[in-house]
Amino acid sequence: MKNIFLAVLCGMALTSGSGCGKQKTAVTVAGSTAFQPFAEKLAEQFMEKQTDIAVTVQGGGSALGVQAALSGAAQIGMADLVQLPPEARDLTAVVVARDGIAVVVNNKNPVSNLTTEQIRGIFCGKINNWKELGGIDHEITVVSREAGSGTRSSFEKIIKDVTLTKNAIIQDSNGTIRETVAMDENAVGYLSHGLLNEKIKAATVHGIACTTEEVVAGRYPIVRPVYLLTKGEPTDATKAFIDYVCSDEGQRTIKESGLIPAK
Repeated sequence: MKNIFLAVLCGMALTSGSGCGKQKTAVTVAGSTAFQPFAEKLAEQFMEKQTDIAVTVQGGGSALGVQAALSGAAQIGMADLVQLPPEARDLTAVVVARDGIAVVVNNKNPVSNLTTEQIRGIFCGKINNWKELGGIDHEITVVSREAGSGTRSSFEKIIKDVTLTKNAIIQDSNGTIRETVAMDENAVGYLSHGLLNEKIKAATVHGIACTTEEVVAGRYPIVRPVYLLTKGEPTDATKAFIDYVCSDEGQRTIKESGLIPAK
């Protein structure tokens, strides 16, 4: 984060003409909050090699990523969607990773396996007590992402026919979903499998775990691609960053960080 902060200050020198010495070419990357921490790490590594380029990474969600790329507010948009929206047809899309979406429960919850039908019932509010799933007799706390989230859009498209219950708690990032589920023994949510940790438990889906091995093998059912989007073919500094993310080193970083490389 320190490197990114310094890069932003240096990028300001493009307009101020002062500050960090030699002017840098600024590249703004915006969109998916699920991919944001991975993009930040990639940007740090890239800027260590390309010291004449300042990459700033911002969140906001996949819908914002598409719009930012279209409007030019960002040189690169990030979107983690099973299907890009129609307006994205005017953008150049590069798949840089794949990501399993884990359905997560509290570590103390005895329920450890769900079917897609049960997941649909939970998030629609038709299944509202854990005892219906073999758990304790307690109301289920449903935690979901906000509208415009790529994670939510992909989750609902894969699970199909999800009309989110009005009782759901809405969170604005994968991280806040993780913390909410970790603090509530009766909560259930979903998040990028790259952000799983020991605070929560990922339920298996039809007996299949949300792991890199199962995603790569094509067995885990809830998987979406991660796109970098540009208006037209990327050039110069923008192309250099995308090329780095797609390089062997960039893809190795993606794998080591918990996502699935695109190649």
